[in-house]
Amino acid sequence: MKRTTISLIAVTTALAAVTGFASLTAPDGETTTEAAAPARLPVERSSLLCPAPSSSDLAETRYTSFTPVMKDGLKEDPKDGAAADEAAGAGADTAELRPSAATLADPDAAPADKDGEAEKDDKGTADEDGEAGKPASDKPLLALKEPGKPVSAEESGGQAPALVGTATGRLAPGWTAQQTTTVSAGSGRGLLGVSCTAPDTDFWFPGASLADKRQDYVHLTNPDDTAAVVDVELYGKDGALKSTVAEGIPVPGGAGLPVLLSTLTADPAEDVTVHVTTRTGRVGAVVRSAEEDSGSDWLAASADPAGTAVLPGIPADATSVQLVAFAPGDDDAELQVRLAGATGTITPAGAETLHVKSGMTASLDLKDVTRGEAGSLVLSPAEGRRATPVVAALRVVRGEGDKKEVAFIPAAAPVGQRATVADNRAKGSQLSLVAAGKAAEVKVTASAGTEGGTQVVKTYSVKAGTTLAVPAPVPAGLRGSYALTVETVSGGPVHASRSLEIAEDGIPMFTVQTLPDDRGMVAVPEAEQDLSVLDD
Repeated sequence: MKRTTISLIAVTTALAAVTGFASLTAPDGETTTEAAAPARLPVERSSLLCPAPSSSDLAETRYTSFTPVMKDGLKEDPKDGAAADEAAGAGADTAELRPSAATLADPDAAPADKDGEAEKDDKGTADEDGEAGKPASDKPLLALKEPGKPVSAEESGGQAPALVGTATGRLAPGWTAQQTTTVSAGSGRGLLGVSCTAPDTDFWFPGASLADKRQDYVHLTNPDDTAAVVDVELYGKDGALKSTVAEGIPVPGGAGLPVLLSTLTADPAEDVTVHVTTRTGRVGAVVRSAEEDSGSDWLAASADPAGTAVLPGIPADATSVQLVAFAPGDDDAELQVRLAGATGTITPAGAETLHVKSGMTASLDLKDVTRGEAGSLVLSPAEGRRATPVVAALRVVRGEGDKKEVAFIPAAAPVGQRATVADNRAKGSQLSLVAAGKAAEVKVTASAGTEGGTQVVKTYSVKAGTTLAVPAPVPAGLRGSYALTVETVSGGPVHASRSLEIAEDGIPMFTVQTLPDDRGMVAVPEAEQDLSVLDD
């Protein structure tokens, strides 16, 4: 008879992720339930995906990678780290972004033929099993060395590939990467910024469009060795749009695939909600939008469907703001629309509510709603109506005439314990902090710079029902760019965004990134007893 001991943390970590508690069986057969508050330990592995930045030869792209220093008071006991490594399969302290195996499909062509095979070009090939060729180089484009010190790299032209990356050990908790592209002229002109995304199986993008003046692509990036199969659903103001090629799109292992939305349906639609799901595998997904007269930017996924939504960081000088919302469930949503400004919350005249029919995309023109004062949009159930889950995003324009620039603000998840955004500059970075409910206090850390400088920490108080818009704190002696980390100290939930402006030729080019919780900590139930099994 042989007695085998199983590592308890490897089991309870999985249980905690699914149920929040662990049910253990003692040797005498009695079952007990540990319902005590679980311990929170740092994750030991993180993945990020960055889309191919641009097809323009004029594109200049900066990638920035950063992991915040572990919060004071967290356990760093070697034994705890070894146990977490065993549970997560993590290795040494690494955080690397590498070129994807291929960027498939000509951006002007349909993503797949009638047989479902991926298009092929000289950037990469797909075999019958949907696997892509090897990367052009095994050398990482960007490798992070230690927490608290960001690193950056730059690429020029329109051939830069999508990136796939993994962080392990001390560099995994809160790892973030930013991709910022400047295109000075042409149809893709603008400042395009996106926080590289974690792979997932479900994404919502309200705010896309099939209008003639726009070209919107959904970029799909597969981090895994095996192919993913993706469905892309499109919803207009009257419901689902008919499509013959949007189901079963193959994304080969390790590859990126841009899909032009207008190739997926013949139905016209001004405002569209895009729903990306996977049948097999997982992907990173983000929408790139380019307008004939208003520039271009990335539209990141909305926060998960919820009865309330906060869209933080509308610039004070916005000349046009459009809200787009979608109700994915079986019920219609009647939303109250409010603007949280510097001194309180108001209801915009003529835009008090928005009715969103189930399965249909609704929009609301808010015009220049901020009127010279930065603010955030807060959506909640209209008086007397029950909460109905929705997803939402804002299309925001600054400037006028041929000097306009567009950016998008999706509904954001709360900052939670901690959130980070990279690639902030000495000038042009602004932070918006929103306390839609109770007042809150937050700590903001400006990291050291990529080329030098000393971190700076500031604390801000945000009054209930307001948006606090402040220039981002800058590290002392900054050289290069830096990261901002926001932590909730006390009070109610805080939503946040960072806007980055780089004016060029009189055009107020800008981009906005929201700061959701980085999920750098995982709840692991504490238990004193080993799990044991008896084998003959």
